[in-house]
Amino acid sequence: MPVFIGKRLLVAIPTLLIISIFVFSLQKLLPGDPVLAMAGEERDPAVLELLREKYHLNDPIPVQYVNWLGGVLKGDLGISLRTNQPVLELIGEKLPVTIQLAIMAMIFAFAIGVPMGILAAVKKNTVLDYIASIVALSGLSVPNFWLGIMLILLVSVNLGWLPASGYESIFVDPVRSLQTMIMPAFVLGTALAATLMRHTRSAMLGVLSADYIRTARAKGLSPREVVLSHSFRNALLPVITLTALLFGELLAGAVLTEQIFTIPGFGKLIVDAVFNRDYAVVQGVVMCTAVGFILMNLIADVLYVLLNPRLRASL
Repeated sequence: MPVFIGKRLLVAIPTLLIISIFVFSLQKLLPGDPVLAMAGEERDPAVLELLREKYHLNDPIPVQYVNWLGGVLKGDLGISLRTNQPVLELIGEKLPVTIQLAIMAMIFAFAIGVPMGILAAVKKNTVLDYIASIVALSGLSVPNFWLGIMLILLVSVNLGWLPASGYESIFVDPVRSLQTMIMPAFVLGTALAATLMRHTRSAMLGVLSADYIRTARAKGLSPREVVLSHSFRNALLPVITLTALLFGELLAGAVLTEQIFTIPGFGKLIVDAVFNRDYAVVQGVVMCTAVGFILMNLIADVLYVLLNPRLRASL
């Protein structure tokens, strides 16, 4: 196993290097000058030149990249051009918010998608199977921003059950934090539930047609025991590995949902940074997202090996 993990890490290093080059290079192609936004309305030429010297914006782009990469390797992602805060400090403030949202979204996705997938597989080609497929297709088709707005209008404006927006740290007020996170987590979870449902159904259909399942039924085991104890346990392998990948996507793809519900997470941070031409924050957030996604891929690979005896024996 250590050799397997080491090989995966060796593949991740050049991947991150290529990502860093693209992120840094494409960022420089964005229109606008961040120094103009920082200098205020008067935009004194002396102040502009001072700011460019302070943030090394007059250096050639390759030199800027090498300096930035050297700082990243030391754990220094730079300073925000807008707030003058260290980027690593900003990420440390926003990342727990997005992680909480992602965890709650995965809970909704599992609670909805996995039971529907099992039911659709057991009741293959029946009305229940068709209904589950329609629900899954709807979950993939309905845009997150539309569903979020409709939930705000119904649950918050008309019924007054939950706050329409905002965020409270779970360490400050756990109840209020969960109330503000339920709707955005449900919005993200419905799309993931559709994906999990389709994969669970496919995995269950493959397992239910196996010889050992027919043997279990021939022994007189109850349908419930055959489905839950024998079939689902083996079908769970690809679902678990898929969950790790979906979690990585959530860390990077919750931008619209966080904007709609005014959640101060990773998504809102990067949107604000792009509009403000805050290069250091954009680069830092994208690199952290890339690291997180690669880490979740590594976890998915490791889980797949640990849960699959044949792959584990081949290492």
